[in-house]
Amino acid sequence: MEDICARVGFNIRNIREEKEISQEKLANLADLHRAYIGQIERGEKNIGIRNLEKIAKALKVNIRDLF
Repeated sequence: MEDICARVGFNIRNIREEKEISQEKLANLADLHRAYIGQIERGEKNIGIRNLEKIAKALKVNIRDLF
């Protein structure tokens, strides 16, 4: 079974890149640290639901799109 952290991180990165948003810009929009965004995208962090919601809002997508 694929690791959920890696899958969510992959989806966040793909959506971010499609919208031509840098990690730094996404971090600013979501009020999170840029290094944390990188760790999430690499599947290194187990993201909390509140931070997942912040990222979804910053990307202007539904939270379910990140899964």
